[in-house]
Amino acid sequence: MSELCIRCKGRGWCGKSCPILASIKKFQPKIEKEFSGSSPPEVFIGRFNYPNVFTGILSPAEYGSTEMLSMPEIWHHNRFDIPTILSMRSKLVYSRFISDIKQPGKGWQEKKLEILREVALASKSVSLEFKLKKKPAVRMQLDRFNPIIGNPAPLENVRFQENPKIEKKVDYIANDVDVKSTVALQELHKSGIQVSNIIKVLSAGVLGLKKQRKLVPTRWAVTAVDSTLSNQMIEKIRYYKQISDFMLFSSEYLGNHYEILMLPSEFNFEVIEAKMPSSVWNPEGIQTFFCIDYESWYGRKDYAENCGGGYYSPRLAIAEYLDRIQRQASVLVMRECRPEYYAPCGVGILREICRNAVQKKPEHFSDLKEALRIAQSRMRIKIPEFIKQSSVIKKFKIQTRLADYLK
Repeated sequence: MSELCIRCKGRGWCGKSCPILASIKKFQPKIEKEFSGSSPPEVFIGRFNYPNVFTGILSPAEYGSTEMLSMPEIWHHNRFDIPTILSMRSKLVYSRFISDIKQPGKGWQEKKLEILREVALASKSVSLEFKLKKKPAVRMQLDRFNPIIGNPAPLENVRFQENPKIEKKVDYIANDVDVKSTVALQELHKSGIQVSNIIKVLSAGVLGLKKQRKLVPTRWAVTAVDSTLSNQMIEKIRYYKQISDFMLFSSEYLGNHYEILMLPSEFNFEVIEAKMPSSVWNPEGIQTFFCIDYESWYGRKDYAENCGGGYYSPRLAIAEYLDRIQRQASVLVMRECRPEYYAPCGVGILREICRNAVQKKPEHFSDLKEALRIAQSRMRIKIPEFIKQSSVIKKFKIQTRLADYLK
């Protein structure tokens, strides 16, 4: 796959065939300008040309329980492979219209937004009728944050064929216009609402104080949910007791391999991602390149630019674990993005991989070197490549030497 496949989104600028677009074309449904189907439910708010952004609903031209077309939680649970995910995503038509985020629409534009909001609130697939201005185009949007979105088409009209099913907690929070969005997110998460659904609700602009509610580009909503929820838990985690030994967790899915090392120290968090040659974000590379983001016990005020969503999604999974066991630790997350990961499936799968890792029984070690040796046995890249760049390891070694000196 050419490097330009990521840049040109399958438009052939590189002169080579794009395997991702080929998959989309292979499974693309034959959609006329009018069709009906069950949305997973899924909505997508774009970010380009902000505040005038594309806003729309994704739905296949088929009925039934279609949640599996949309949710990384289901993909990971069922261990779907990339071709299966691509075939499912290719069924979805992105029926869209332009919205001004700062000035809500009027007339029929506002009615479209009302339907979109109700779709976002739904907990199960919901049947809709669509009327498009044009047939869907064979195009796709590749993004590190979201699974592939293809088949865009301008929306003329949409209406419900049934009432959407909305969880009582979601309905209650959405109708409470006096609760801040940070509190609303926390309440939804505590109630067991899937993170994927929480992201859709936030993106649709139905959370927070009444005067502050507005559409949120989906890419921003993903980070906002992962960051906000984990921040709330980390505020408590900082004051828990430290773990007593070294703990190692491991998990892998779709060519994304994780080794999560927890050290007996105060809370620090670091993600080091190794993008290997022929993987989705390093398709033509000769060498592996690394992305690193870190925060100390005091947290970070700026956005984790290097890893982006690959930083915040694992952080939520690990914060959930540390809060559950009521312990703090210094955490080093090592990710190998391997050649097997050749098409982007969104950061939701990274959250689920890390959740899966910390749900397993941890490997315990009294010695850091032994923990790293075991981690190395499952990794393809030499672990010194990670360790020499790690702020977590450097800080821990300094603290250890200082503790020995003070004895």
